[in-house]
Amino acid sequence: MKRRVVITGMGAVTPIGNTVPEFWDGIRNGTVGIGEISKFDTEAYQVKLAAEVKGFDARERMDFKSAKRMELFSQYAVAAAKEAFEDAGLHMEEEDPYRVGTIVGSGIGSLQTAEREYGKILERGPARVNPLTVPLMISNMAAGNVAIQLGLKGKCTSVTTACASGTHSIGDALRAIQYGDAEVMLAGGSESAICPTAVAGFTNLTALTTSTNPARASIPFDRDRNGFVIGEGAGIVVLEELEHAKKRGAHIYAELAGYGATCDAWHITSPAEDGSGAAKAMELAVRESGLSKQDIGYINAHGTSTHHNDLFETRAIRNVFGTHADDLIVNSTKSMIGHLLGAAGAVELIVCVKTIREGFIHQTMGTNVLDPACDLDYAVGAPVERSVTCALSNSLGFGGHNASLLVKKYER
Repeated sequence: MKRRVVITGMGAVTPIGNTVPEFWDGIRNGTVGIGEISKFDTEAYQVKLAAEVKGFDARERMDFKSAKRMELFSQYAVAAAKEAFEDAGLHMEEEDPYRVGTIVGSGIGSLQTAEREYGKILERGPARVNPLTVPLMISNMAAGNVAIQLGLKGKCTSVTTACASGTHSIGDALRAIQYGDAEVMLAGGSESAICPTAVAGFTNLTALTTSTNPARASIPFDRDRNGFVIGEGAGIVVLEELEHAKKRGAHIYAELAGYGATCDAWHITSPAEDGSGAAKAMELAVRESGLSKQDIGYINAHGTSTHHNDLFETRAIRNVFGTHADDLIVNSTKSMIGHLLGAAGAVELIVCVKTIREGFIHQTMGTNVLDPACDLDYAVGAPVERSVTCALSNSLGFGGHNASLLVKKYER
């Protein structure tokens, strides 16, 4: 029999706040964290905007020596993990370290390391390359550094499924606890890829918006949307077996009750046109939870502000929920923080948890006039105050990866 799993801690580093309280204040205030790219000179680039993390100082969140041996995506992961760990009130001296693990995904790892060190080869020769190039760059080091910093000796893996990485990581951590591999898992995603190679690559793929207006750059489901805004950050949640959490008197935010994962097997970048893969992921998450589709009141959509995603995800939601789709509130957090790539799903799950706790569904900022083919209620124009007991969070990644998580109000 599968064990129940609850969320007992949360941590985040985002373009609108570097802790969960700061981030949620930004969400409630409708803050848009998009602005001109400051990390490199964009004069030769069509794309000028990104959603950058602001005011982050790794030395305030971890020891300086450790921070120097991490690239930003690892630093963000460690900062968010430490916040989540402290929020959960965990103390490793009271735990079996081999029963506490971590799964942290990253879609890219550190392209910046590759850019910087290849530049050294061209300019000064291979002998000048940093000996730590590989451990700085590889995407699994977010999970590795989290485990090292917190002393987690249980299952430690990393998921790389592009923009679904964070959601798959949390789903896989859910499974690890359900089937007895762990009592506690820290799970989520981290990304920092606002750099020349990534921006140029996404631009030439016509995936990024070329808008120069931060308030109208990430506009999911809008008729004038023309691409996503690249963002960065991290989201980590503490998942815990219910009886373990109760025994230590943990504060329980919500229950993670369902997970669905599928593949479109269709195209390397575009979702399936009928939304069938995303639809099946949502169906699987709902089925596992034991709830009915009518119990779902809110969906945090993948909602990237690209033409194909928003249209095909809308079709998927309609395919799953039928007439009940008209009663759902669907929004996109990417309208405020851009697309955090491998970290997106984890941060958006935190939004779902806070929504359940507070009954506040944020507005899809920037979106004004809907695409006629996007015919759901996307919380356009104003946030929605509504009691929510069950929510879905969707993530769809390049390669056809689809993942959905169902979180619900915790009831004894």
